[in-house]
Amino acid sequence: MSRRIYWLIPDAASARRAVDDLLLARVPVKHIHCAGREGMNLSGLHPANVLQTTDVIYAAEAGLLIGGTIGIAAGLLIAMYYPLGIGSLQWGIVAVLGALGAVFGAWSSSMIGISVPSHRLKRFENALEEGQILLMVDVPSAQVKDIEALLQAAHPEARFEGEDPDTPVFP
Repeated sequence: MSRRIYWLIPDAASARRAVDDLLLARVPVKHIHCAGREGMNLSGLHPANVLQTTDVIYAAEAGLLIGGTIGIAAGLLIAMYYPLGIGSLQWGIVAVLGALGAVFGAWSSSMIGISVPSHRLKRFENALEEGQILLMVDVPSAQVKDIEALLQAAHPEARFEGEDPDTPVFP
């Protein structure tokens, strides 16, 4: 299980040093994400992507559930009120409409979610606007305390901002 730890770092030079220390501690670069205000120069850092900075995953999950439910309900209505003559085909339409509803719901919701800032990063908005950099590090649960201690010892200018216990595996 992976956890995401958050650190606020005052400037890009300090963030680059922190990332170098994490790389030396054998944290893979794909598990280190940096976010700053719009237009900030994050060269030399691994910038957070759309999956980390927006609510696209949350929206897609909600759309999948809602769209699938609506598709199944529509399929049940069709199967009950418009018999197709063949029993298996009649009830197969429920599965087909459920799957189509889930796919359409996930797609359409993700199009909306990609434009909404992440609810997990709301608390950092003011700090990011002030020019600080948010360092997000995804590490196995067993290494969390070691990484926190490393960053605290090597970077007293950085501020620990907590951890997220339910880090998705893929972003």
